[in-house]
Amino acid sequence: MNRRRTNRRRPSPTALAATAAALTSALLLSACSSDEGAPVTFDSPASSSDTARQAKGPAADKTRLPTGPRSHFTTENTLEDGTKIGVTTLKGKKSGFTGKVWVWAPKQYFDPKYAHSGFPVLIALPGGPGYPNNYWMGTDLKLESSIATWSKQGKSLPFIVVMPVLNPDAKNYYDGSDIPGQPKMGTWMTDDVPDFVKANFRTFKSRDGWAFMGSSSGGFVGLKSVLQRPEKFRAVIASGPDTVPDSPLWAGHEKERQANNPEKLARHLIDRKGPEVDIAFQIGTKESGQANLRSFMKAYGKGPVKTRLNVIQGGGHNARSYVPAMADGPIQWISEHMQGPIPSS
Repeated sequence: MNRRRTNRRRPSPTALAATAAALTSALLLSACSSDEGAPVTFDSPASSSDTARQAKGPAADKTRLPTGPRSHFTTENTLEDGTKIGVTTLKGKKSGFTGKVWVWAPKQYFDPKYAHSGFPVLIALPGGPGYPNNYWMGTDLKLESSIATWSKQGKSLPFIVVMPVLNPDAKNYYDGSDIPGQPKMGTWMTDDVPDFVKANFRTFKSRDGWAFMGSSSGGFVGLKSVLQRPEKFRAVIASGPDTVPDSPLWAGHEKERQANNPEKLARHLIDRKGPEVDIAFQIGTKESGQANLRSFMKAYGKGPVKTRLNVIQGGGHNARSYVPAMADGPIQWISEHMQGPIPSS
């Protein structure tokens, strides 16, 4: 399910197109929803009423109620617990880019005792082309169902999972950045997507309610985004990522490339002494890159840049290795540093 970004070399456009087609076919086959395409809502009358807006207390003080305008969602998949993965098309006001976004909310989001509370957000990014789909929206990788289980076990917060497309096409990687002359995928990822979530969901005002996770190139984008915008995002789980921007589209734009380099961004964050960010790396023993991650941690895992590494025994460079391994520390570690939903008193 994941394509390697190895030695700064990209797959050919033909290979990328074939991978995208294969991913699309696999995801369609994995869909288990009998109401696929039906409208779906992610709120309840109690949480959107005037009563909620007049609520007082810790939850109300920390919560940002949906600002609107609301998006129209249709059902992409349905989990065994009845929760839905919805999809909509987002027209980014700041980036100018239009793309699909998939969203899942846990059962706790609809529980009346949390009707006045925000929920933490996890922006989940894929590897591979990352277009036209985000493979985390399928039920086969069990990201959402795993978070549902882990939240009941106390291993994870009940995150809202947001899954935007990663790239504007299947020809190139854009490093989740505003590369001159190209679609503004950095603005899309760190401005338009969060603004969309705030418009539609009960979230937290604090950055402690916002995190990324991703595999391969998606792990790089999550890592870069948290280090670049620490005032907006608290944590990231980056599985099998590169640690430097390497899109061929950076050619002729070295200054801008360095402004999107996690190594430079981490050094800047250390020098200005914060704010604190939490970076949970994952890597399998069957893939290369462990030495690079350890080197990054040694050089930049200090001061406000908190890091940890989860080595997956027998794990490969793929999403199927990364999801179950998140339960072995990474998801609990970032959850302990983030804001969880607050029940009504």
